[in-house]
Amino acid sequence: MAQSMQAPSARPGNGLFSAALRNRGLAAIILIFILALGLVNAISPAPMSYFDFHSLANGGAPLALAAVGQTIVVLSGGFDLSAGSTISLVNVIVASLPQDTLASQVGVVLLGLLVGGLVGAFNGFFVAYFRLQSIVVTLSTMFLVHGVTLLIMPDPGGAVAPEITAFFSGSAITDVLPASVLVVAVALLAWLYLKGLRFGTALYAVGSDADAARSAGLSVPWTRFWAFTLGGLFYGAAGVFISAQTGSADPLVGDPILLQTFTAVVLGGTSLAGGRGGALGSVLGAYTLMVMVNILLSLDVSAYYSTVAEGIVLIVAAMAGALGSEAPLRQYLSSVGLRLKARRAGLSASAATLEPATLRQSSADQGWNVSWLVRHADLVRIVLPAYLAFVVVVVATQVVYGGDTIFAWKYYDSLIVLGSFLAILALGQGTVILSGGLDLSIAWTIAFCGILAAGLINGSNLASVWVIPLVLVIGAAIGGLNGVGVAILGLPPIVVTLAMNGILQGAALVFSDGTPAGFTSPGLRWLMTGKVLGITPVVVFVAIFVLAAIGLLGRTVFSRWVYALGNSPRASYLAGVNVRTTTIAVYVLSGVCSALVGILLTGFGGQASLGMGDTYLLPSIAVVIIGGTLITGGRGHYVGMLGGVLLLTALQTLLAGTTLPSASRDIIFGLVVLAAVLALRERSTG
Repeated sequence: MAQSMQAPSARPGNGLFSAALRNRGLAAIILIFILALGLVNAISPAPMSYFDFHSLANGGAPLALAAVGQTIVVLSGGFDLSAGSTISLVNVIVASLPQDTLASQVGVVLLGLLVGGLVGAFNGFFVAYFRLQSIVVTLSTMFLVHGVTLLIMPDPGGAVAPEITAFFSGSAITDVLPASVLVVAVALLAWLYLKGLRFGTALYAVGSDADAARSAGLSVPWTRFWAFTLGGLFYGAAGVFISAQTGSADPLVGDPILLQTFTAVVLGGTSLAGGRGGALGSVLGAYTLMVMVNILLSLDVSAYYSTVAEGIVLIVAAMAGALGSEAPLRQYLSSVGLRLKARRAGLSASAATLEPATLRQSSADQGWNVSWLVRHADLVRIVLPAYLAFVVVVVATQVVYGGDTIFAWKYYDSLIVLGSFLAILALGQGTVILSGGLDLSIAWTIAFCGILAAGLINGSNLASVWVIPLVLVIGAAIGGLNGVGVAILGLPPIVVTLAMNGILQGAALVFSDGTPAGFTSPGLRWLMTGKVLGITPVVVFVAIFVLAAIGLLGRTVFSRWVYALGNSPRASYLAGVNVRTTTIAVYVLSGVCSALVGILLTGFGGQASLGMGDTYLLPSIAVVIIGGTLITGGRGHYVGMLGGVLLLTALQTLLAGTTLPSASRDIIFGLVVLAAVLALRERSTG
């Protein structure tokens, strides 16, 4: 009888159930992976063979290795946007070096790992010991590394020894076990070893609560530094594997992997807030993505939809935790319910949420007047450096080119025309940054809207009358979706906007079928390239836009709400700022500005092209930071951003006439952003 009364917890099945509950994210991805495998096997004309297994294992290995690295960084509470560019750098280095002997083959593999680790250490140094935001540091590094990669190998080429290819992507046991499975298994064993060390304990503790970890005697800088370094090491491993897999090098091979790494990490159950998750789930998430791609191919779905699928999966996976008791979405739905009940009961919405309207208004009146005066007293000190640097670059331009370069109106006219795109983007991106966010969807919002505009206008001035407003509305809708993801769903801006970037990339490919058609109208072409009394018409448009932007971010209630939100969302809420509406509004503004740039770029070039917005992502952030805006939000001014626009455009004009390769521009821009962030940090903490 005693045995029959055994506690349920002692039963093996119940123990498995308890373990599954404790690791819900891992259990979920295991189930999803099994179901996805079953589906692809069911819709395939023949059962999965060893060849299919080998292809799947090899195809997912680079992403799995990169996902392990990204997981370590995310667990520490950071993000790494340089993962893809690091993989590309390792790829071109490995394929560029001689591999005639066994020693040289081992050497290039170890060098690839070392290069990845050094890039990670570079990121970790600035994040850990200078306490800079990981997003900005790794974004700068992404462009730095991308520029170095293009300097080493501007076009696909190089070769990898067959021995390296066989070792990493061949069969460990013929027709039984692919070598890639062992490579990924070694990576997981390395992760388990790290997890069992003091570093593993510190990693989870720092990611969960850095202050508590510091109080417990753990070294937060040391942990973050090694998290980024180890992350880079795994990116290096991914780069080595891609080199072995392809047998050659492509300087852009790592670009698509960035979105995929975040998707794999989130799919695997790792919290983007840090401190919860693990590498095994991320590896399964990576292979689940590969299986999903196989499913699309089996259903004869165009490969153009792959980035759309990845972006949607990233958002859906990130939303998995958006219904928790403390999640913003749950709180928002609860507040909506309270307002509805209050209306039925005849009460005001403010009474239902315990926020007296008079208290909110008085708090705003007492607080924002002071901060307004402080911002303007500090304005000259914040803005002046960008304009002084601009003057230096202009003088350098005169010295380099001689003649009447800077004394002719033609120079300034072209400067304004080339800078018009960044001046518009600075308003959108700058407002988002002032509110404490970041918009990484700018690149493909520009491209998608430009392709859409060119395709619909197709050379007609009459069509421009309705197409331009339509495209601007679409840009606003894109920004609105970003804002809803951040404000209502409570997702990190980097996740929402990166996912949107992938979705728009796929949408642009689908709409254009891979080859954008159509061209701009004569009116738009005249606006961007025509002349009236020696002045390009867009110069007048830019002047009007700048005046409107200065007014919007300087003399409106909206600007006060944006600054308040950037300083403290909680204090803003208590002071009566509609935090959710303001957050959505800043992303809508960014979407409209990006759409406008897409339209103007088609006017400038005559037609649209895929990737036409890629070169504007880092500069859109750079001009904001160089202009004195804190990347954490709450301080800055459009006048300063405009100084950043002038400086970067003048610098680009100066470099364009030199013999420096175009790849050097990415390196210089990355260094400028990093230097600006460091300088602002010193002023803000000094």
